[in-house]
Amino acid sequence: MSEQTLDTPKSPEQLSEILLVLDKEQKKIQAVKGIDKKGKLETVEPIKKNQNQFMRVDKNGDLFSNFFSNFFSQLKEPTRFSFFKVPEPVAIDMVNEMQKQMGRPSPEGEQLMKQYEVKAEPDKNNNKQENKNSMATTQTTSEKSEYRYKPEQIDWETMNSLGLNKEKLEKMNLLDPLLRGFKTNELVPVSLNLGTAVTRMDARLSLQQNDKGVVVVAIHGIRKEPNLNFAFFGHEFSKEDKENLLQTSNMGRVVNLTNPKTNETIPSIVSVDRLTNELVALRTDKIKIPDEIKGVKLDDVQKQTLMEGKPIHIEGMTSKKGTSFDAEVQFNADKRFVEFLFDRNNTNKQLQNNEQSQSKETPKTFRGKELDNEQYKKFKDGQTVYVSGLVDKKGKEYNGYITFNKETNKTDFSFQNPNRIKEQAKPTEAHKTQTAVNSEGKTNEGTKNLKEPLKSGQKNPDSKEQQEQQEAAKTPAKSKGRKM
Repeated sequence: MSEQTLDTPKSPEQLSEILLVLDKEQKKIQAVKGIDKKGKLETVEPIKKNQNQFMRVDKNGDLFSNFFSNFFSQLKEPTRFSFFKVPEPVAIDMVNEMQKQMGRPSPEGEQLMKQYEVKAEPDKNNNKQENKNSMATTQTTSEKSEYRYKPEQIDWETMNSLGLNKEKLEKMNLLDPLLRGFKTNELVPVSLNLGTAVTRMDARLSLQQNDKGVVVVAIHGIRKEPNLNFAFFGHEFSKEDKENLLQTSNMGRVVNLTNPKTNETIPSIVSVDRLTNELVALRTDKIKIPDEIKGVKLDDVQKQTLMEGKPIHIEGMTSKKGTSFDAEVQFNADKRFVEFLFDRNNTNKQLQNNEQSQSKETPKTFRGKELDNEQYKKFKDGQTVYVSGLVDKKGKEYNGYITFNKETNKTDFSFQNPNRIKEQAKPTEAHKTQTAVNSEGKTNEGTKNLKEPLKSGQKNPDSKEQQEQQEAAKTPAKSKGRKM
């Protein structure tokens, strides 16, 4: 279960507050259940036996703004209602207090209502479409300004032990998504020093809160393949599920997953993180489908199909270059947006190749040090580049040589120039004769009659005994024939 991800209550990725609504015409507060296909608000009595039907929403501002924008835009007669977001444990008690304000208004009750009210920016002309645009603007502003975590909440000592620090994360443009509560959009080289063992790996990182509310670093390491042979939060993968996940990385349907801590049943879609092969689940009430994709407006049937995790085929979309194209699209739980599925039969290979080609692009930064244009050009071509000003975990500077290995897609580091090391490994002019005679079986005219191996740099006899051996071989042998 440790390798699996699920957005469930009482964790950073979980929806943990209740959405209440005041019907201004009936002056009654109810718990929101959802919205039907006609845009009519569905509610239930805010009592204990109905708690499993309450709509739970994210307590964090940026994610809630994203959800509420989509929710509000689908609602029929939005001005008729006022909404409130309250903590789940006190939701029923809060309803009772708010309902009292309807019958016996008081300054305290008014203050309570204002404290938990969720406000949507109304447009001046009361036009619903313009109001949607206003909500979208508010959402964009919120997404840019609001974060789930603060830099001071991060245990930087732990980050340093992983070979990372704040400056390095900022240079790699990874700190911002971490603070927003997302995984890094690329693999990060991580070093783990366990004292008696040291390991280095590539992984995606994210920030999460543990049971005590402390922000910790989650390491999403690379797996050889997604684990589809075991239950995933209570769901057993069918043969079709496995084929879909392996071919497209998306399972293609909604299934009920079980939160192991609360036993809550959560309708969710499942996808595979293509960078790590980790299984990722996203509850359906966090799925947001856009009104249009690449210039093509989606109808209600298409939106509903995408909400169910299924793919749809769209024709006549317009690319950035202005050309028209057709493609299948599907919502991805890991990316949290609708993605393109080109060539359905080879989708997984193609998309994986695309992902890998992007992730295998020659990095311009090495251990927090950004290469200049000249260095990067050589580095990208596979040449060895000298890099200075690198900083170790203790803050001390060091220098070295880096070479990008295109076959392994990794950067090789050495304190010595690997090209010089290769040159030093070759015999010098002074040693060539020794190597040729002793190792390669070749001969040298000046020493070919010596009985012992040549010494380093030797080309001629270097002793009286060796000189006599060489001269003796040159003296013609006396004839042993008989005199006539």
